[in-house]
Parts: sequence; C-alpha cells; structure tokens
Amino acid sequence: MLEIKDLLDLDKTITKDFFEGLTYPWEVFDGLEEKIIKLGKSLPKDIFQEVKENVWIAKSATVAESASITGPVIIDEGAEIRHCAFIRGVAVVGKGSVVGNSTELKSTILFDNVQTPHYNYVGNSVLSYKSHMGAGSITSNLKSDKTLVSIKTKDGYVETNLKKFGAILGSYVEVGCNTVMNPGTVIGKNTNIYPVSMVRGYVPANSIYKGPENIVEKE
Repeated sequence: MLEIKDLLDLDKTITKDFFEGLTYPWEVFDGLEEKIIKLGKSLPKDIFQEVKENVWIAKSATVAESASITGPVIIDEGAEIRHCAFIRGVAVVGKGSVVGNSTELKSTILFDNVQTPHYNYVGNSVLSYKSHMGAGSITSNLKSDKTLVSIKTKDGYVETNLKKFGAILGSYVEVGCNTVMNPGTVIGKNTNIYPVSMVRGYVPANSIYKGPENIVEKE
C-alpha cells in the first residue's frame, strides 16, 4: 500500500527513471538534486531551454514574469507557472501541471497534470498524475520536535529515516481547501480529502477522508 507501484503512475512523469530500483516513493529524495541536473543536461534543446543555470523550461510552458525560480528545476511541456509562484529548487513540474498564485515548491516532484493552483506549500513531496490540492492546502514537511518522520498505518509505523518529508499523493487524489497534511502523509489513489482536514499517516486508496476516525470507502 505504500510502495511506488501502489501509488504512482510512472508513465506520467519525465522523472520515471528516478524511481528505478526503488521500493517506496520517498526514497527518490536521496540524491534528487543530482538526478534533476543530470536529466536537465540531457533534455532536447528543440523542446527545452536552459534559461539560467540548472533551470530548464519547456518552450511551450507559460511562466509569469513575477514567478521566482531557483535551480535545479525542470518545467515540462505545457506547464503553467502563475503570478508570484515561488519554486525554491530541486523541483520538477510535469506536463500540463499548474503552480499557482503564491504557491511554493521545494524538493518536490509534480507528475503530469498536477494542480497546485492557489496558495499551496508543497515541500519534500511527490504528487502523482492528476492529483489536485485545493486552495490553501499544504504539506507540512518537518515535525515540531525535529525527529525523523515515520508513517502511521493500521499495522504500525513505517520508518522513513528522513527528517524532512511532506506527503505522497497517489494519482487522482483530491485534497480539499485549507487542509494540512502532516509530515509522513501518504494518500492512496482516487481518494478525496474533505476541506479543512488535518491528515496524518496513510489514507487508503478509493476512499473519502472526512476525519481521522471517519474514512469511508467509495461506492
């Protein structure tokens, strides 16, 4: 339930090779900066332009003049980077994805057609194909006591050995407005999270999260 094969559609991202040989999605963070730089240097120059050091942007992408982008970053074809977006580096934005007004990305991979359109913070996270974060929803990526992040499941805790780890969103996940996903949140495919939720640990695929004690299976 926590493995890459359960959560991610690897055919829907330019970063497919990043996950080769890995079991869990969060393992991709190890050496992510170097992986992005290596991929960026190999991108076709007729499709991508290196606009500044280690920042590769597809010529078909739309980037607002007010956006702030620090490398290494890859922005894939047809992506839209809107007004005052803040991409702090070590990030990949997939084909057709949206990074919206005042949204901040850091150490994050957005697969194709992902939407983070309004006032989102996404750090140390992987968002799979067609996942969507409602306005004001964020990933919290550092515990208040600064200890290593573990993932709570019905069978106990799974250690990640990471100090910073936000969330993994499976494909077609819908996160309601003003939701906080605590460090180590993993949401299975096709799941909906109610607005103004506080989410922690693993949420099963094909479910509706109304609260930590009220998770129902979709009909």
